Amino acid sequence: MAVTQYAYKVRDAGGRFREGKVNAESEKAVAEKLLAMGYVPLEVKQTGTGLQREITLGRKRVTQKDLAVASRQLATMVDAGLTLLRALGILGEQVENPELRRALTRVRQEVEAGQSLSAAFADDPLVFPPFMISMTRAGESGGFLDVALRQVAETFEADVKLRGQVKSAMTYPVVVFCMAIVMCIGMLLFIVPVFEKMFADLGGTLPVPTQVLVAVSNSMKFVLPVAGVTGAVGLVWWRRHGQDDKVRDVVDPLKLKVPVFGQLFAKIALARFSRNLSTLLSAGVPILASLDIVADTTGSTVIARALHDVRQSVAQGESFAGPLARHDVFPSMTVQMIASGEEAGAVDQMLRRISQFYDEEVQATTEALTSLIEPLMIAVLGVLVGGMIVALYMPMFSVFDLIQ
Repeated sequence: MAVTQYAYKVRDAGGRFREGKVNAESEKAVAEKLLAMGYVPLEVKQTGTGLQREITLGRKRVTQKDLAVASRQLATMVDAGLTLLRALGILGEQVENPELRRALTRVRQEVEAGQSLSAAFADDPLVFPPFMISMTRAGESGGFLDVALRQVAETFEADVKLRGQVKSAMTYPVVVFCMAIVMCIGMLLFIVPVFEKMFADLGGTLPVPTQVLVAVSNSMKFVLPVAGVTGAVGLVWWRRHGQDDKVRDVVDPLKLKVPVFGQLFAKIALARFSRNLSTLLSAGVPILASLDIVADTTGSTVIARALHDVRQSVAQGESFAGPLARHDVFPSMTVQMIASGEEAGAVDQMLRRISQFYDEEVQATTEALTSLIEPLMIAVLGVLVGGMIVALYMPMFSVFDLIQ
């Protein structure tokens, strides 16, 4: 097989994002090499003639929802007494995602050749995340594979539900905002010029608001192309560098400081942290390994680095709650509940309660944001359009006054 150059993005043991290039025979070989170096692969791209080509080009990306459905189906079949090979064969025929079907076919072949299910999952880290691999390994070791897979499904389903709540809450405001922008641009491009010509025929000096509106309308023919090009360039740049270490160092702390929305982002990350850690600990995964895995699932470099610091402290013999208290990103209530769980020897159960609390908080916050943003966006839209209409009709009011 020919050796090809690949560009990659990974996360190191310290939670920092890194990127580089490596020569390998396939994307799988790249992933294996990165794992051997102690990195968590996030993205691998094949470099071509000046353009980067995604290795998943022509393939449908495997989503968390796909993995949740597959995990639940596999757990059900194993629990029903089907052999693992038979269950994997049926699952491979049922899944709709072609990329996941390809991965499951390879997994079945490796299991048939004598590998464990977790080892087969680990051979394809770009499809199966470390959380799923560790849970599967714990289930195999403890003899509760069906339970472990069901817990994986429940965790993924909860995360999908969490994202869905936020997405549904933001859909209406985004649609209204886009409509407002389109309406304003339409008025500036097509309606204001008609009134400007009419005002020129009437003569006289226009009111200041009308002059400003006409000036903005005249500038649109230059502003729109520049804004369009800038937006397109910005979008391409973000897709390529949005996950870079330096970018995330700036963006993630700012996200947590945004009024109202910052609290929502923090609650989502804390819900993921507590739910995933609870699931791993209850399955028997050691806390140090669990913290390594969980740090990469929170979606926030701020919390990820805090968890890596906590892991180092725990490895040196400290309690779990103590190092958490040194980081402001973890609320005191969360730290106190974890401390109580440590004293009672039930950290996993306490983390489960914390995740349920934050799930409810996210739902309440999204509902509150929806009820707040909807009338606010309508009011903003009314002010923008209404203000433009008033500015257009102000010269006419002056003409009417002169006639009278």
